[in-house]
Amino acid sequence: MSTTTGQPPLVQAGRLKRSVGFYGLMMVSLGSIIGSGWLLGALNAAERAGPASVLSWMLAAGMLSLLALVYAELGATYPVAGGPARFPYYSHGAVAGFTAGWASWLQAVFIAPLEVLAAITYVNSVGWVNQHFNMIYKVGENAGLLNGSGLFVAIVLMVLFTLMNLAGAKFLSDSNIIVVIWKTAVPVLAVGVVAALQFKPANFRAGGGFMPFGFHGVFAALTGGVVFGLQGFEQAVHLAGEARNPRRDLSRAILTAMLIGAVLYALLQIVMIGGLNPAHIVKDWSRPLGPDPSDYGVWYTLALALGAGWLAKILLIDAVISPAGTGVVYLATTARLSYALGEEREMPGALATTRKGVPVVSIITAAVVGLAAFGPFKSWNGLVSVVTAATAIMYSFAPLSLAALHKADRGRSRSYRVPMPRLVLPAAFCSANLIMYWGGFETNWKLALAILAGLTLFAIGAWRMRTGAWRTVGNAVWMGPWLGGHVVLGWLGRYGGGRNILPNWVDVGVVIAFALVIFSWATSLRLSAEDSAVEVAKDAGQIDYQAATRA
Repeated sequence: MSTTTGQPPLVQAGRLKRSVGFYGLMMVSLGSIIGSGWLLGALNAAERAGPASVLSWMLAAGMLSLLALVYAELGATYPVAGGPARFPYYSHGAVAGFTAGWASWLQAVFIAPLEVLAAITYVNSVGWVNQHFNMIYKVGENAGLLNGSGLFVAIVLMVLFTLMNLAGAKFLSDSNIIVVIWKTAVPVLAVGVVAALQFKPANFRAGGGFMPFGFHGVFAALTGGVVFGLQGFEQAVHLAGEARNPRRDLSRAILTAMLIGAVLYALLQIVMIGGLNPAHIVKDWSRPLGPDPSDYGVWYTLALALGAGWLAKILLIDAVISPAGTGVVYLATTARLSYALGEEREMPGALATTRKGVPVVSIITAAVVGLAAFGPFKSWNGLVSVVTAATAIMYSFAPLSLAALHKADRGRSRSYRVPMPRLVLPAAFCSANLIMYWGGFETNWKLALAILAGLTLFAIGAWRMRTGAWRTVGNAVWMGPWLGGHVVLGWLGRYGGGRNILPNWVDVGVVIAFALVIFSWATSLRLSAEDSAVEVAKDAGQIDYQAATRA
């Protein structure tokens, strides 16, 4: 087993303000869950799975709830900024820790521009805007992409998100509470109004029956917007270093947000299917809104069709507020991940500095990279698959880290514990791996290359700074077969460019078996108790926040 260097980081990170309470933490997670996903997810899921898309949301809620339990314990026990990027450092050392942080950073850094693109797309559908201030190319090879006006608006919105984050976590959480209340109220209103005006149970048997595409459709819908819609519950963990009482509030905040989001999304799917015009789904589910669907989205179309024009106007306003609110939160998340990565000597130390308790350099870095994303990715669809795949990799590290820390750091006080950890932790890891597999071959091989590129940058930093991080390669040797194995499984599989060699259900069994082998192997390669204590001690100022406050 490899050992860590035992050297303290050269950078003494600035101390973050602990000013965020339970409601602020819960609203940060809930605000991340309720973004552009609720406006787009139900329709995309129905097109892939028909009425059985309801099962997709239930399955996703169950799988992600297992991961939410894991994050609840990790966040409450180790309340540090950018926690998902730090936990693997404690359990497996620098190489695995950086990889988890890099995956977390990749998924987070693109969500703010992703939500900006969603907001612009919806606003551009308004007739007056489309005619007088069009922001998206209509024809040609760039059709559907931002034009010059759209790029200008996107930059303005990203600058606004940055200024809100520079105001500090307390301002962010307090202002976010107002936004999240709106974001939650509007879909609840849409569910109530549409269900009251029209709900046809027969729609759940139309277009080939309840499950027209079988379970293949149910699984395909997960990566077609369902998982993306529900992800984000872990955002409170990123702000754990700024929570007033993380051991009391963090686990409750995460689980409460996950429960509200899961119930709301399931209701949205059910009501949307019941509210459709039966004539549009008689034969199949390829065009649930009819031959000429509105550019405003499914809920706007339903509201107009049912005569609720006032609701349609509210939905247009929400089409800006929901994505924008999520974008603000994820810019904050990216900054906290940069802050966490900057605490290691292999990365620029300026990322871990603060000014008046605010990680200014990390926030500006996140904004600049987010702006750069508008170059290669000028459409919402161009970013979604990348974000979902990177999220699944990030999620996979959490149960591995917690299982390892239960043994390497078993004496630590824990205000919340995962129930039945011997069952829940491997099940959570398998859930994340199945999401990776269902994402498809085309996405997984590209993301594996992105991870390799990040590790190359890390290796250069470790060599230049002579940190000795190479000594933890043995603790991370399982990552190569794991990511490489997923590329092979994706090629053999039935999703996203796979060769369809593995039969239905056999592929699921193979992925689960593969994940369990990796879980057992990776857990056995954890750091020793002494080396883990060295890594945890680097964040002692945040973890032992009560003692630090008294001092």
